[in-house]
Amino acid sequence: MSHTKDAWVSQRAYSLWESEGRPDGRGESHWAQALKEFEQLELTKASPDGNDLIEKLKAAGRLMRVYDEAPAAKDDLQLKAAR
Repeated sequence: MSHTKDAWVSQRAYSLWESEGRPDGRGESHWAQALKEFEQLELTKASPDGNDLIEKLKAAGRLMRVYDEAPAAKDDLQLKAAR
């Protein structure tokens, strides 16, 4: 595990332990839960600029093509303004 991952999991496991009233003998289950949560977060993590998400949506055919419709909408606005 990386230092960042260890730190995150450790802090989350501690938080889980505290939220349950600091029970004895539950350290392993809290650590396992925190590790599971970290792994789920990693699966949903996007790049800072969002390019990986855009590529995934394109591949899945779920990216809306708003940029294709923008010129038509602009023309409609110009026609309405001219009236």
